Amino acid sequence: MVDIKPPTSENPSVIVPVNPAIEAYMRDLVEKTDHPVLLEMEELAVQKSFPIVNRLIGVFLETQAKMIGAKHVFEFGSGYGYSAYWFARAVGADGRVICSDGNGENKDRAERFLTSAGLWDRVAFNVGMAGDIFARTDGLFDICYNDVDKGEYPDIWKMARERIRPGGLYIADNVLWHGRVAVEHYTDIVLGWTEAIVAHNQMIFNDPDFDAFINPTRDGVIVARRKDG
Repeated sequence: MVDIKPPTSENPSVIVPVNPAIEAYMRDLVEKTDHPVLLEMEELAVQKSFPIVNRLIGVFLETQAKMIGAKHVFEFGSGYGYSAYWFARAVGADGRVICSDGNGENKDRAERFLTSAGLWDRVAFNVGMAGDIFARTDGLFDICYNDVDKGEYPDIWKMARERIRPGGLYIADNVLWHGRVAVEHYTDIVLGWTEAIVAHNQMIFNDPDFDAFINPTRDGVIVARRKDG
C-alpha cells in the first residue's frame, strides 16, 4: 500500500463537492448514530490523518446495504474497520463482511473496535492484497466495496463486476477525488491516480449491465447496481 496523505489534503486547484455547511447540517441529522466506538474511530482518523469514509457515508453505506437485504459483503481495503462497522450492522447476525487490508495493525485495531461494538463475529478480516484475497474467496456478493489505492480502481472494478449478484451493488469511495476529476489542472497525491479514477468512473457508467450514480457527499461515492436478468 502506498503511504499517502488524505485526498482532502490542501490543494488550491481542487473543488469541495458539497458545501461544508451543508455537510455539517447533514451530520447533525445523523447525531442519533453516535456511538462510543465510532467516536473513538473518528478521533483516531483525525489524529493520524487516516482516510475513513466518516459518518455521513457510513450511514449511507448501511442504508444501501439494508435496501437490498445484503448478507454477503466484500471490502477491498478496510483500514481499521470503519466502513465494516456500518456494513456489519446492516448484514445482521447471519451476515458476513469479508475485510481485506495490507496492514496487520489495522486488523488488530478493527478487532478491538468491532468487538467493543458487538460486531466482530460478523467480520472475517484478512491481511494481504485485496485482489489476492478476493480471488481466493468463492461465490457471489451482494456488495463489493472498493477503497484501495486509487491507481488500482480500474482493475478492482474489472475483477469485482463479475462477482456481484443481479440486483447487487458495487460501491467505491473517493470517485470525485476532491474535485480533481473535474478540473484541468491539479496536483495529484500519487502520479496517475486521478487518471485511474476517471477511467474507473467512465467504465462503470459505460457498462450496459449496471445502473450507476455518484453521491457527491464527502469525496464522492459511486453506487452501481447490477441489472436483473
